[in-house]
Amino acid sequence: MRAWEVARPGPIEQEPLRFVERPVPVPRSDELLVHVRACGVCRTDLHVSEGDLPVRRPHVTPGHEVVGVVATTGEDVRGFAAGDRVGVAWLRRTDGTCAYCARGAENLCPASEYTGWDADGGYAEYTTVPAAFAYRLPDGLDDVASAPLLCAGIIGHRALLRTALPPGGRLGLYGFGGSAHLCAQVALAQGATVHVLTRDPAARRLARALGAASARDAYDEPPEPLDGAILFAPVGDLVPVALRALDRGGILAVAGIHLSDTPPLRYESELFYEKELRSVTSNTRTDGRDFLELAARHAIRATTHTYPLSEAQRALQDLKAGRFDGAAVLVNDLPPRH
Repeated sequence: MRAWEVARPGPIEQEPLRFVERPVPVPRSDELLVHVRACGVCRTDLHVSEGDLPVRRPHVTPGHEVVGVVATTGEDVRGFAAGDRVGVAWLRRTDGTCAYCARGAENLCPASEYTGWDADGGYAEYTTVPAAFAYRLPDGLDDVASAPLLCAGIIGHRALLRTALPPGGRLGLYGFGGSAHLCAQVALAQGATVHVLTRDPAARRLARALGAASARDAYDEPPEPLDGAILFAPVGDLVPVALRALDRGGILAVAGIHLSDTPPLRYESELFYEKELRSVTSNTRTDGRDFLELAARHAIRATTHTYPLSEAQRALQDLKAGRFDGAAVLVNDLPPRH
């Protein structure tokens, strides 16, 4: 099969990825072998490629928003068969026995593993996934539309939950890429007022088209105090900016896996009056199932821009440069050979 690998992490402009021939992977006894049809392009893939996240698997294949069809199953798998359409997401495996897993917080499992970081992901013709961590996808969504839901959508949903936004609350979204534009749709469907703050004019236009009450530059003040906010942009300088925009008792959730250093915080103007700063770490499978159900119920749709699998490196370059709004999706245009 053909697959991309991170040959040597570095700036994406220097082309750290390499398109190679590899054997089709053999699924373990509890895994599915998935023929990839589409794979979303996530900012985390950029962090893996550029080395912002430490190397866990040398020459890893990125990609964790995978939509595909089961090719074969491991001998212990039940409930899936060849031909089933499935989704493969970021959270790949947990130990299921630690204190965090026992209390329903498997996203905090110290032994957790991740698709496209600990194991090869979906920038390839085939990938594997433990059957227990594969998602059944909603009917009515095609492969390209489904792909961004599997990380951008799920993580945005968890970040929204972390804000504890009250009914009819005022939500600020800092950055408006793949995850934020899906999160905005969920918040709007649930009755929130959404204010978007981003430097990208095209993203601001998309935000207004989706129903945001306002769309301003990332460092501007929103038109009203916020009950909750989510920082999607990996820019630590925006943390105090967003905290100052919160109303009393407001919560800021930081959604990214990587964030540049934050400046010192001033207690009186940025944290006093019981404001809170929270991080978001991965997701649980319950988060994923709940979000996919919400997406189907409220017709949540990603704005997508497709690239052939063979142009994955260019898609990441365009992501970093902000050359598209919404989300990019790689489409596997290579015929199956397994």
